[in-house]
Amino acid sequence: MSRLFEKFQPSLYQVYLDIDRAAKVISGQTTITGLAQSSQIAVNQKFLQVSAVKLAEQELNFTTDDAEEVLTIDLPQTGEVTLTIDYTAPLTDTMMGIYPSYYQVNGEKKQLIGTQFETTAARQAFPCIDEPAAKAEFELAIKFDEQAGETIIANMPEAKVEDGVHYFERTVKMSTYLVAFAFGEMQSKYTKTKSGVQIGVFSTKAHQENELDFPLDIAKRSIEFFEDFYQTPYPLAHSWQLALPDFSAGAMENWGLVTYREAYLVLDPDNTSLETKELVATVIAHELAHQWFGDLVTMQWWDDLWLNESFANMMEYVAIDALEPDWHIWELFQTSEASSALQRDATDGVQSVHVQVEKPAEIDAIFDGAIVYAKGSRMLVMVRALIGDDALRQGLKAYFEAHQYGNASGADLWDALGKAAGIDLAAIMNTWLEQPGYPVVSASVVDGKLTLSQQQFFIGAGQEVGRTWQIPLNANYDAVPQIMAERTVTVGDYQELRQAAGKPFRLNLENGSHFIVKYDQTLLQDILDNSSDLDAISQLQLLQDLRLLAEGRHISYADVVPLLPRFADSHSNVVNAALYQVAGNLKKFVTPDSQEETELRQLFDRLSSAQVQRLGWQPQAGESIDDQLTRPYVLHAALYAKNQTAIAAAHELFTANQSALVSLPADIRVYVLENEVQNYSSAALFDQLLTDYTQTADGSYKNDIAAVLPMTPDKDLLAKIVAAYENSEIIKPQDLRAWYRGVLANDAGQQLAWDWIRNDWSWLEKTVGGDMEFPTFITVTAGVFKTPERLAEFKEFFEPQLETAGLTREIQMDTKVIEGRVALIEDEKAAVNQAVAAIISAD
Repeated sequence: MSRLFEKFQPSLYQVYLDIDRAAKVISGQTTITGLAQSSQIAVNQKFLQVSAVKLAEQELNFTTDDAEEVLTIDLPQTGEVTLTIDYTAPLTDTMMGIYPSYYQVNGEKKQLIGTQFETTAARQAFPCIDEPAAKAEFELAIKFDEQAGETIIANMPEAKVEDGVHYFERTVKMSTYLVAFAFGEMQSKYTKTKSGVQIGVFSTKAHQENELDFPLDIAKRSIEFFEDFYQTPYPLAHSWQLALPDFSAGAMENWGLVTYREAYLVLDPDNTSLETKELVATVIAHELAHQWFGDLVTMQWWDDLWLNESFANMMEYVAIDALEPDWHIWELFQTSEASSALQRDATDGVQSVHVQVEKPAEIDAIFDGAIVYAKGSRMLVMVRALIGDDALRQGLKAYFEAHQYGNASGADLWDALGKAAGIDLAAIMNTWLEQPGYPVVSASVVDGKLTLSQQQFFIGAGQEVGRTWQIPLNANYDAVPQIMAERTVTVGDYQELRQAAGKPFRLNLENGSHFIVKYDQTLLQDILDNSSDLDAISQLQLLQDLRLLAEGRHISYADVVPLLPRFADSHSNVVNAALYQVAGNLKKFVTPDSQEETELRQLFDRLSSAQVQRLGWQPQAGESIDDQLTRPYVLHAALYAKNQTAIAAAHELFTANQSALVSLPADIRVYVLENEVQNYSSAALFDQLLTDYTQTADGSYKNDIAAVLPMTPDKDLLAKIVAAYENSEIIKPQDLRAWYRGVLANDAGQQLAWDWIRNDWSWLEKTVGGDMEFPTFITVTAGVFKTPERLAEFKEFFEPQLETAGLTREIQMDTKVIEGRVALIEDEKAAVNQAVAAIISAD
């Protein structure tokens, strides 16, 4: 497909904007200097009312096509031209383009104006060639209805203010989607890196000043780390981090002015869980990794989005592991990225990491967190393990030198890293990049020989089309090849190999490669007999692979259930994460208020009670990080088990802190509130929490309330929540998905939430439709449904929308997800519940 950039190459944009917040109108004049290769050129625009296009003083003919989002201009000449375009545009509430964020300080309503231009929303602010390869320099001049005490910030430092217009220094050469600015009442804190880069954190004054300290420290040390690791200086004078009250993405890597959801940047240093600190730190490191990988060197086109995101996703862990080694942050990678990638990538029809896209709706739809971020980062972790850090750093340095201020493709990265390592990296990695899905490697003893074979792994129905991968096997037996490229490999005589090694045979050590292993009974029993010798990651991997094999119908879920008690006393948080993921998956096999559900609750009690007793409800001074991160798993399990001691302890904590629930220890606050909402539900409690939700500026407390209020068993209160879905004064559109999923997952509220989304789908589309968040409403619905009746309703509602751009793949995949779950439950329900009952009766 032809790109606008082929006919017109801008080199400089001079963007003047006059923003009237009261009238919600932007008056703009953009002057574009560039090279015209044709006498008819086009630039992107969306929602712009263009009044004039001039070349010098000459008025030019132009037409606008809103469907194609272009402005076509007839030129009297080709070559170097300077065009001036006058226009107006609306200040919208869609969280795209230039938009207001709403917040309150001491009950007074205020707004902060910010921007979000990725993927294709720069064209809503100014006419431009809105394509990643169309890099240019930008001069911003912004006027607004300025009040005393307001601040304006942008990608670059402010150069001057004249007649109320704020002029910013010219940017370096960059893509349109990275342009950013914000203004309003802000507070800020600053520091400097060792190399002199000024670091700043900005937020509204709804936050306490000390909430800026933690992100400031992480941002400073991240920039310093990346300058060293990439061996390439940070190219701008400053790096601002800004918390926006309304923000559809998690964060956005605008060059020099990174924007974040408030919950992902500012935090209370005195009462924040380690989980939240880890989340905030990794988000900051991810965005700052992008300042080089994505901003300095940018993908050529959106099909190489993974080049930006997969890399930043890996580097956030590399950086935080170096900055906070005590956190063992790679364990979080195992429980979040690895887990979500393996689950999503097993559905037939999933996109490959590298995927062809053209239209804006298609581009937004490829931001699949489990694939482009999680699977892509696992691919790069495999690369790092294959080539080592020295070659990685050397290759990256060469990559940045070759492509800085320009664009690159995936082939350029493999070329740079492969040269540094002296291997043909592209041949290995293209099997992971260009193909959807991943393999299951079956390890078996066949006629006395240890034999390995690979085939694509599916959860639910899957079409076998003969894909093979080049798999880094990471085996613990020397005779096993480093890379498995064939469908089948015979390693050698099993007994001889076993005797020589002196330990059970295992593949994918450290769970570093993107595949799972199915051991035959001989090999699996050997591993299980020695499971206490396995390190925590290997135990997690064993549970994870068995769970996936059961989901994919390679083994019976009923065979996994008896293994759970042997891991229940682990002090490792990653083992507990895997254990409770398996246990949680058993909930789909029981119906509410049945004997089977009672027995499953008893199993949860059996798994968690000793750990709850050991750890207690309150965080202890000096306890290990593993204990801090394990406590949430076992408390949540104890509440599901309806353990009366746990319920009483949580209620006591609630009562003691009822006047200021935000002050409950952040590590356990959500479980104290969950207990209260589920077991002591009342209208007064509901009102107290909903009021706190609308008034607090504490992002983690807000998230806690959003998680627990939909758990109420009271249908009248659930109806109140659903009635608030479309009231942005209560639930902001950016937070709606969590509230929707919460009510949908509650048996008492499922019908209410499902009726709402079907009846008000057009409202939802209008509100978040231009956003990469939109298709995920379908994903979360599919994540909950498990009955033939719901499957039929899902298909009836969504199949007519299969042709909607950006939704097609999601609807097709999610239909398969529900179909697979329904079939699994039907086939396995009796056996699974029998296995649970057998553990309970054995006690």
